[in-house]
Amino acid sequence: MAAAETFAQQISDGAIDRDRSGRLPTTEMASFDASGLLGITVPRQYGGGDLPIAALAEAVRTIAAVDSAIAQTPQAHYLMVDVVAVAGSEEQRARLLGDVVAGRRIASALAERGGKHAQDLKTRVRSKSGKAVLDGVKYYATGALTAHWIGVSALDEHERMVLAFVRRDAAGVTLSDDWNVMGQRATVSGSVRFEDVAIDPALILPYWECFEVPQLLGARAQLYHAAIQVGLAVGALEAARWFVTEKARPFFEATRAGWADTAAGDPHVIHRFGSLATQVRAAQTLLADAASVLDSLGRVPDDEQAAARGSIAVAQSKAFASEVAVAVSSDLFSLSGASAADEKYDLSRYWRNARTHASHDPVDWKYHHVGNYLLRGVLPPNHGQL
Repeated sequence: MAAAETFAQQISDGAIDRDRSGRLPTTEMASFDASGLLGITVPRQYGGGDLPIAALAEAVRTIAAVDSAIAQTPQAHYLMVDVVAVAGSEEQRARLLGDVVAGRRIASALAERGGKHAQDLKTRVRSKSGKAVLDGVKYYATGALTAHWIGVSALDEHERMVLAFVRRDAAGVTLSDDWNVMGQRATVSGSVRFEDVAIDPALILPYWECFEVPQLLGARAQLYHAAIQVGLAVGALEAARWFVTEKARPFFEATRAGWADTAAGDPHVIHRFGSLATQVRAAQTLLADAASVLDSLGRVPDDEQAAARGSIAVAQSKAFASEVAVAVSSDLFSLSGASAADEKYDLSRYWRNARTHASHDPVDWKYHHVGNYLLRGVLPPNHGQL
């Protein structure tokens, strides 16, 4: 936590500039990689901290309160660590997790465009002249532009989904900064093209095996996203508190009625802020509860019911946090008045980031799975996205 708090302080002053420019945060991510945070979930036998997922969630929440885009950039890294720890061979664990502990980050390239959905894969691993090569185009490759390794989902020659780990600077890998969105700009989640990229066969992982047994890899990844939303909500609430107490003037009707001579004394402001603060605390509590459930179950639970409990707890946290972050970052302006819209404060970044990040996957599907499980006992899907 000390490392997370120190890093958050280091990047705080540049949050507005990164949001406005959408520049690649090379220096910031180099500092993150050197902070020791990369290895906190790596199993102890491979040199990592082996800390509970609750510790990771709290570290992410701390960073996201300052800059949610920077907090999201290494999200895939922790998913890749989990996948290697669960499904990797001993050689893969020693090699990849050893690199992680040494400060080398892993990004992912999973989603694709043009298919029926983002996981309708066209990327292939095939044999060419007796060697394994990778071909395909990926999008939303968050963190790839500054990472050391990229974990790429692809179909092998038997139509099974694998993860191929390639170096970011490998021949045939072309990374693009074609990321042009209203929020989460500093993630620079652009596209990656792979053309006849030679792959070490020892670094091809049987990803399909992860989904043949009950697992919580997706839930752990989703908990990370929930922590980003909770951090966003905390950051937006603090920005509102700062503006109301330091910058805003009271509404003239409040002064005429003799109710308040400061914006912070306006009874409507007090009521709304109290309501938002309560929602933020509830989101923090749900996050902590979901993390506790996952920590009690481990990466690979005993059975489907255990996996369902973990997935449902995370779904509730993620759905609620997404709604709260959007609400607080919007109501920030109801609390603060028209002057808060001045672009010099860039307060709109909280809403733009919250809304953009909440679009990662639909909240309605999460509530659907929660209701379907509690009402009818229908297990949530085991495809890793809940």
